[in-house]
Amino acid sequence: MSAALQMTAFGLALLSTLFLLLATCTDCWMVNADDSLEVSHKCRGLWRECVTNMQDGVRTCDQYDSILADHPVKIVVTRTLLISADLLAGLALATLLLGLDCIKFLKEDPRVKLKMCYGAGVTLGIGSILGLVGSVWYAVDVYVERTTLVSRNIFLGVHYDFGWSCWLGMAGSTGCFAASVLLTCCLCTCTEPGSHQRPQRPPQPRGPSATSKMYAVASRV
Repeated sequence: MSAALQMTAFGLALLSTLFLLLATCTDCWMVNADDSLEVSHKCRGLWRECVTNMQDGVRTCDQYDSILADHPVKIVVTRTLLISADLLAGLALATLLLGLDCIKFLKEDPRVKLKMCYGAGVTLGIGSILGLVGSVWYAVDVYVERTTLVSRNIFLGVHYDFGWSCWLGMAGSTGCFAASVLLTCCLCTCTEPGSHQRPQRPPQPRGPSATSKMYAVASRV
């Protein structure tokens, strides 16, 4: 098993998980795209909406209603998918950490450690798909909403585009998927094919048995 490949996958998974967590917690999934006056900078996130005054830098945020309140579908779906992706990525990261060859945990049983790496890769893959679907869902919904308003010549004063938190969610999901590929495919390729087979018993010499020797001595007598 390649230790360098393991460490690369672990570093990529760690960085991607941090990206997913930041994307979930930050508040710039939507940003005003064409504020001609440039007086304020408006951002909308999954949990609150923030406005920053460009002149004095004062930032004020309005918290959304309770989680149980009615929210747009894109916010509910993105929240659910991103939180699920965070949980799966964190679980996979902890499993992968224990499955590394440099960790003394289960050092005497390399097969179990290899299965832990494979399991972490599969979990990362599922989490990456959920995070990517949530981020892309949000971005497409914002784009469709803006395109609909432009096609109908409706101007609300501020048009929103997807912001850096949305890009961060996409980057984190893509990184988790790449780490999953490294763990499930490349790691299997780099593993020696005969290292996990059952050890064969050494061939026993085919000499005359003790019983045949006794019969031979008795016949001579």
